[in-house]
Amino acid sequence: GGAMTDPKGDRSKGPSEQDDPDLFTRIVDSDEKGVYVSGAKAHQTGCINSHWIILMPTIRLTQNDKEYAIVGAIPADVKGLTYIYGRQSCDTRVMEGGGDIDLGNAKFGGQEAMMILDRVFIPWDKLFMNGEFEFASMLVERFTCYHRRSYVCKTGLGDVLIGAAATIADYNGVPNVSHIKDKIIEMTHLNETIFAAGIASSHQGHKMKSGAYLNDDMLAQVCKHNVTRFPYEISRLAQDIAGGLMVTLPSEKDFRHPEAGPMLKKYLVGRKGVDVENRM
Repeated sequence: GGAMTDPKGDRSKGPSEQDDPDLFTRIVDSDEKGVYVSGAKAHQTGCINSHWIILMPTIRLTQNDKEYAIVGAIPADVKGLTYIYGRQSCDTRVMEGGGDIDLGNAKFGGQEAMMILDRVFIPWDKLFMNGEFEFASMLVERFTCYHRRSYVCKTGLGDVLIGAAATIADYNGVPNVSHIKDKIIEMTHLNETIFAAGIASSHQGHKMKSGAYLNDDMLAQVCKHNVTRFPYEISRLAQDIAGGLMVTLPSEKDFRHPEAGPMLKKYLVGRKGVDVENRM
């Protein structure tokens, strides 16, 4: 897991200017074996199912921020590390135990957490930056160059959503209505535009002195900007195609209920030949 994002506190101030010095991850002590770090990392996707965490600076640093210029590797279960698991809007429905319709991905799930570090130990051989503040901005730029290009993965989700929207249009009996087809075409256009920027960023990559390749920075940023805009429009169009039932649908627990279930099967029917459960 790449842990870069600090809580940041007052965004107009740098790490060493904050009232609370722990709002950016920092070295608080050292001995002959290594260093001890405290602070927090926010929005850490996948951290709980990672084996190792790489701590990194999150912004450009100055001479006064040397204690914050740290890159180091820690085991995900290291002493002094606390995870506070993120919440999602559908958490309670997932816990109702009605089945797998409401679970999204029934076997594997993503998660985010806040990581709180309280004097976490890093041995010297796992410390890769130790006060070299002048390299922090370069590290952030190169990390985000790779990371933002990797957002091309969102187009896989887009493919699934486009397919689901086309399927529900068929279930509703309107697959050939012109405005439905126009929306699916627009969803595909937006999704492939994200994909194109990510792939182009890699194709335009260049070899550095180390032998590693760095993808094109500008196209990586374009890929990221597309991802901050287009998936929401794709989702809006999907909801438009699916209709109001997308947001008012009863839970699977209701669908399995001996009294409510038969009524839902009667009134949530789509076109002939489509199973109500498939439509849900």
